[in-house]
Amino acid sequence: MTIEQIYTGCLAQGAYYITSGGEAIIIDPLREIQPYLERIQKDNVELRYILETHFHADFVSGHIDLANATGASIVFGPTAKPAYKIHLAADQEILSIGKIKIKVIHTPGHTMESTCYLLYDEEGNETALFTGDTLFIGDVGRPDLAQKVSSDLTQEKQAEYLFDSLRQKIMTLPDHVIVYPAHGAGSACGKNMSSETTGTIGQQKENNYALRPDMTKAEFVRELLHGLSPSPAYFPANVMMNINGYKDIANVLKEGTKPLTAFDFELLANEGDVLILDTREAQVFAKGHIPNSINIGIDGGFAPWVGSLVPNIKQEILLVTDAGREHEVVTRLARVGYDETIGFLAGGFSEWVKASKDVACIHTINVDEFSQIQKNNPSIQILDVRKPGEFEKQSIVGADNVPLDYINENMQSLSKGQTYYVHCAGGYRSMIFTSILKARGFENLIEIKGGFKDIKESGKFSLTDSEVVVK
Repeated sequence: MTIEQIYTGCLAQGAYYITSGGEAIIIDPLREIQPYLERIQKDNVELRYILETHFHADFVSGHIDLANATGASIVFGPTAKPAYKIHLAADQEILSIGKIKIKVIHTPGHTMESTCYLLYDEEGNETALFTGDTLFIGDVGRPDLAQKVSSDLTQEKQAEYLFDSLRQKIMTLPDHVIVYPAHGAGSACGKNMSSETTGTIGQQKENNYALRPDMTKAEFVRELLHGLSPSPAYFPANVMMNINGYKDIANVLKEGTKPLTAFDFELLANEGDVLILDTREAQVFAKGHIPNSINIGIDGGFAPWVGSLVPNIKQEILLVTDAGREHEVVTRLARVGYDETIGFLAGGFSEWVKASKDVACIHTINVDEFSQIQKNNPSIQILDVRKPGEFEKQSIVGADNVPLDYINENMQSLSKGQTYYVHCAGGYRSMIFTSILKARGFENLIEIKGGFKDIKESGKFSLTDSEVVVK
């Protein structure tokens, strides 16, 4: 028997590949299935089951395409009602794979169909639990996602279901059982996840706040809901894609990686509501880019930021990428359901310049320049686009917190005639923020290179924290 966790850092997501006796199962696969197919062929095993722990909100699973390619059965737990053929497993049902067995454990709470899978090894020992979003390392799944697609459920009721599932089904398992969750730190599916991606039931009983043995149901609900930030805007759309189905990933990749000349690119960009998405590094983008394009760098939390900031999941997208990275970009967009990429600028931005097309830039300054400007004019408008928790911990005295996460909601509070100095923690989010505003007609924007990290290290600014103002 082998168990492999296939972890994808940009989504903080763990899929699982398990083999025994010439057969295999895959749990919660990503959208792109080719790596799984290659692995199955290499290991010379038959894929028997694709186990889904629930209808995912933060990514589009590859279960449908994988089943079509291999003939494996898609398995969901009780109450799942997708629009395609599945094996609807009963609570406590046993599945056999080679010389091992998997018990289906229905654990409603994160969502109503949420299910964990308990693995018994060749000797029949309870060995590993694949918990999906029911139990994380240091946390449990947020209970507010189901209400996004069903008005009959409240987050309080979901939290009560989760309390019962944890105590009646998860905490009764032996302490040595290894916990394999669907996510780790950085995922929006919980609020306090550890950077560790595996643990044991015993460790979680000792260290996970939600598994305290003396906790009442009311205390659990209150603590679970406290400090729960709004879920990203794309979550409901991803849930519905996982329920109803989606385009074949091969077709998405074929359409998205269509090379376009600068002339054809410009024609498509001018045809209608098309988003030009530039995925190059922030400061490279600042020095020159296609007018009205927005920057979300591929070397960062790319897909979740696209999902949070591009409201329409059916948005047609044209890409500007670093040479040779267009396939990667289209793949990562598809992971979160953005399937309408219609091509990329062949040869990259340099081809746009060679074609003598219009070029836009973003004004950026370093921290020393920023310090001198503020010294000469203390009343300048500073926008800190970090999350509220980061801002509250420490910020520049007098700065306004306008989090990137909520830019679409907060933009109306900003004036196109005002000059704004924009920073985040390190420069990734501030360039996204500035590019979005510039594409919507804001011209007086100055981005601070290095962000709050360089600001703090410079010692040249008055900073606040939760208690005092320091110089």
